[in-house]
Amino acid sequence: MTSAAVGQTVTACGPTGENGSMPLQTPMAPRRFRWAPLATTSLLALAGIFAAPIRAQQPARPATASAAVTPWQPKIHFNAPPNWINDPNGPILVNGQYQLFFQSNPFGDQWGHMSWGHAASPDLVHWKQLPVAIPEADGVMIFSGSTVEDRDNTSGLCGAAGQRTPGCLVAIYTGASQSPDKQAQNLAFSSDGGTVWTKYSANPVLDLGLKDFRDPKVFWHAPSQSWVMVVSLADQHKVRFYRSRNLRQWEQTGEFGPAGAVGGVWECPDLMELNVREPAGKHEAQGKVVDHRWVLSVNLNPGGPAGGSADQYFVGQFDGARFTEDHPGSGPHWADWGKDFYASTSVSNTPPAPQGNQDRIWLAWMDNWQYAGKLPALPGRGQMTIARSLYLRQPPAHTSLTPSQEPLALVQQPILSTPAFRPSQSLFGGAPYQTIAQANQRIAEGKLAGSTYLLRVTLDPGDASEAGVRLRRSSADPTQAAQEETVVGIDATTRRIFVDRTHSGETDWSADFPARVWAPLKHAVENSIRLEIVVDRNSVEVFAEDGETVLTNLVFPAAASTGLAFYSTPTPPGVGPALVRGVEFIPFD
Repeated sequence: MTSAAVGQTVTACGPTGENGSMPLQTPMAPRRFRWAPLATTSLLALAGIFAAPIRAQQPARPATASAAVTPWQPKIHFNAPPNWINDPNGPILVNGQYQLFFQSNPFGDQWGHMSWGHAASPDLVHWKQLPVAIPEADGVMIFSGSTVEDRDNTSGLCGAAGQRTPGCLVAIYTGASQSPDKQAQNLAFSSDGGTVWTKYSANPVLDLGLKDFRDPKVFWHAPSQSWVMVVSLADQHKVRFYRSRNLRQWEQTGEFGPAGAVGGVWECPDLMELNVREPAGKHEAQGKVVDHRWVLSVNLNPGGPAGGSADQYFVGQFDGARFTEDHPGSGPHWADWGKDFYASTSVSNTPPAPQGNQDRIWLAWMDNWQYAGKLPALPGRGQMTIARSLYLRQPPAHTSLTPSQEPLALVQQPILSTPAFRPSQSLFGGAPYQTIAQANQRIAEGKLAGSTYLLRVTLDPGDASEAGVRLRRSSADPTQAAQEETVVGIDATTRRIFVDRTHSGETDWSADFPARVWAPLKHAVENSIRLEIVVDRNSVEVFAEDGETVLTNLVFPAAASTGLAFYSTPTPPGVGPALVRGVEFIPFD
């Protein structure tokens, strides 16, 4: 066969075999550690796919009977039917469009044949899937990495010396080979904003001869006038920092770890300078920027707070060479307390924190390696979280902290282009506070229901031991019990917020899936807890305490389970009942 060799131009490739046949599907492997070589039939198919450039206009594989759309096909989250996807790779803003690359198996809905898939969006909500950007070839799978725009042609890959090259994208990714079993850092480049890619002929550009050395995140560090790479030594619970002037030659400058949680391998690191904002005023959406700090994000598998995969972060200083944590030993700090937030990565090419008021943006793979290969098909398996703005928030005045505590809270807020959808269906009027019964009466009167919506509410448990909201219910009547529902609640006794998906729908396909996951509330003295909940056909993302406490979880309810209801445990006469206020229901159906 003839395949796209290193140094040849490769373009997005179609995912079908010859004569429309279904290519080989490989069995699920633990993340990146078990190989699935191409069988003879797939090699023949690849000969037709990779022998010549294939333009981005090539249509995707048509759906088959086995890939019928299910009730769980997400509406506002990116997924790539009918194939497998996992880590987001190298999201970048170029010419007003967000380009997203991601781990993809072009040949089936299980992990294997890792290549970089490709999608584009004007707003991080409405995505257009494009053909494969960088395919597996010559025994080297294309593992996770990042992209940068090399406008000044520092790499010399997109033009002659001294020539400015706006739109020149350079992908820095881990090339994973089986023989020998090792991982090294490679380059590919595109002169047209990400459609046609060429693998660098002198790959790899950073090779330590290790089998667990992966997931480079690269960015331009203006103070040192250099490119910086943060990359994982996965089994050592460390990340290393490298510096380069041209993206091709790298020198080590520092190392961080072990630290925080070390119950699993460290993967998909990211290093970002974030705005530090003061707490918002009474009539402000967010506080003003008062400082900046660096955040080192490190994904961990297993060892997360809810079991399996998770994302931890460290707050500190970065001088262009080394990262220093502000409060060593204060963690672990979890970015998300749910079961399904992993391999997070920030969007490149957005203005750096010191140059404006704009906050960073990131997203993650909405899944968990405990059960990723067993997920009910959408069709395909895998999807991304909602993109989220990201910053640090100072604690409220008079907060009591010890010198060893990290005072800054990571804040995430969902990015949803709500003006593109229908406006709010119901803004509860009347009294500022309403009892649970009053709120449910308004739900019934307004016939509020749906499978895809944004719910905003401020909840005060009062003297109830527990209060919350029941989502995706099999009963449309908020006063009646439901066999199927996902519960988001506040446990006032333990001062925890939780998401209970034990009766959320299809749960028996993995013993690790049905769960009640929880997070400690950061502001235990506050009676009112602000919730912002993003509900899609197969997921619930909870942003509590104005985005300081986040829980992301998949669910698989029946299509007819669209009910909504508030609830609380009983309170005796004469004590404070649970109350809600500021309820806003914005449907996306």
